[in-house]
Amino acid sequence: MQSLISIASSLEDFRSVPISDDWAFSDAKRSDTTYITHGYHRYPAKFIPQLARRLIEELSRQGDTVLDPFCGCGTTLVESVVSGRHSYGYDINPISILISMTKVRRIDPSVLNDTYEQIQFDYWSVEPVPPNNERIDYWYKEEQKTDLSRLLGAIQKVEDVDARRFFLCGFSNILKNCSIWHQKSNKPTRDFKKRIPDVLRTFGRQIRMMLKGNATFYDLMRGEKLLASAECRDSRQLPLVNGSVDLVVTSPPYVTSYEYGDLHQLSMLWLEGLNDLKSFRQKFIGSALRRSESESCAYEAHTRSSLAAEIGTKLEATNGKTASSVISYFQSMYEIWAELHRVLRVGGKVSVVIGNTSLKGVEISNAEVFVEQMRSLGFRLFDVIKREIPSKNLPSTRDKATGRFAKKSAADALAYPTEFVLVLEKCH
Repeated sequence: MQSLISIASSLEDFRSVPISDDWAFSDAKRSDTTYITHGYHRYPAKFIPQLARRLIEELSRQGDTVLDPFCGCGTTLVESVVSGRHSYGYDINPISILISMTKVRRIDPSVLNDTYEQIQFDYWSVEPVPPNNERIDYWYKEEQKTDLSRLLGAIQKVEDVDARRFFLCGFSNILKNCSIWHQKSNKPTRDFKKRIPDVLRTFGRQIRMMLKGNATFYDLMRGEKLLASAECRDSRQLPLVNGSVDLVVTSPPYVTSYEYGDLHQLSMLWLEGLNDLKSFRQKFIGSALRRSESESCAYEAHTRSSLAAEIGTKLEATNGKTASSVISYFQSMYEIWAELHRVLRVGGKVSVVIGNTSLKGVEISNAEVFVEQMRSLGFRLFDVIKREIPSKNLPSTRDKATGRFAKKSAADALAYPTEFVLVLEKCH
């Protein structure tokens, strides 16, 4: 990877960075982006494995350790082990960890086949006890509640930890299909006319797909002994020693883009006994519920970015709550960069995939703010790549007046038509 410092050495130059067509991976088919274990579970805004693989292979060597502090559905972790690297992943979302750990565990196919037969047998003897939660009643009809609770009971009888996690991951991914959640909406919207599929048949299709992916992954990684783990944790405090990481590859949450607590509430309701959705949402960086306690005059001191302070001041003039959410986001991201600086070795690199957007008519220059923050910590800008986003599952338009995602109209603007891949190196 050649350095582009000559054209991106200052924040003002970011808009002039040309689009790199060879980083779009526009020719990648769905079968390419869901190969081996990548298709196990739907996940919003995930980056494609081809992007993660290229960054890993160009910025590290076999045997190195790769970290993703926002591991999401584990794309970086899977591509790290496939590329011969060790990997650590962290995320505040328990469902992310369920998915990630399932995707990086290669399991003997015969064990999974036998376990699936046992689950099908046990299903009919399990006493259905749906979770006593009004949110379950909000999203599910009685028949599906009964069938899902019986299926979950059969899965929970599995003793092998890896096998049980595998089938819980599959169970999690059918929860939206079997609910009245509008199938084509990422937002929590009910569709009372939705045709609800049979739970067992839906689970069967899901598991057959996963069994096929695991078998391919099992053969591909035969004989490899690489560490790959994911843990539910706030990445501002990582359980890693200083200088133990060679490369970070990550795609952070986008400010006010998605309420991940909303998107994964069905899995949390069934698997984690979620009772307080609001508190769960507040844990996520980028949530509109997170508020900064800093005064506007202290924005720069709290974010370590003059550009972030300028963005906060502009937003404050139109909407104080939005300004507070954005500043809270940049505060949290600075703390993340500081922790990554601690665990990364000198000469190691951080690769961040992020897009810029606008809210309330104010440009939110995420990429430029991140670079300013990271430079203040002792990173140097190594490379900037601008890519189009042909495949990423993101809302495509934002209403100019409200700043909210909406259906496309003449007045709307693309929210994330392109994104940046930032590469920074730890100097000291």
